[in-house]
Amino acid sequence: IRDLRLGEFDVLVGVNLLREGLDIPEVSLVAILDADKEGFLRSERSLIQTSGRAARNVGGKVIMYADKITRSIQACLDETRRRRIIQARYNEENNITPETIKKSISNILGSIYEADYMTVPVDAKGRAIPAREEDLPAFIKNLTAEMKQAAKNLEFEKAASLRDEIKELNKILLEMG
Repeated sequence: IRDLRLGEFDVLVGVNLLREGLDIPEVSLVAILDADKEGFLRSERSLIQTSGRAARNVGGKVIMYADKITRSIQACLDETRRRRIIQARYNEENNITPETIKKSISNILGSIYEADYMTVPVDAKGRAIPAREEDLPAFIKNLTAEMKQAAKNLEFEKAASLRDEIKELNKILLEMG
């Protein structure tokens, strides 16, 4: 991200990189692949949020690649059109000429580290352990299903490892409740 901001390269390809609220004013084009695949990452809210990454740049554009216009795409188009009209009216009334926001490189690096830092407990295999007590039983249930599948596939070491992990998590659950 820093090298993009410094002009070291012109294109940054990332999966969900632009959804995470990073403020990168140099972004002038956002391409959303499979925009018509309805779901969490292509919901109205996500499309608006992702499109907004290009809004900090005067020449910012968004291209949504899709075979059809879904309800989410149409809602995103309608909402951005509505916001654009309001902003243009405000700019005209207040004699404002839009300009691309300029931020120092240190500001963007600070915001990345502040916004994205979160400690997530993980199990022995690196899987995230639910932080909330009420999510732990479902996590244990999934591990149990995985353990049974491993045993069925004659992967006994994996099954034994999962069994031990389930025991530890059940112990934690008992201590919590």
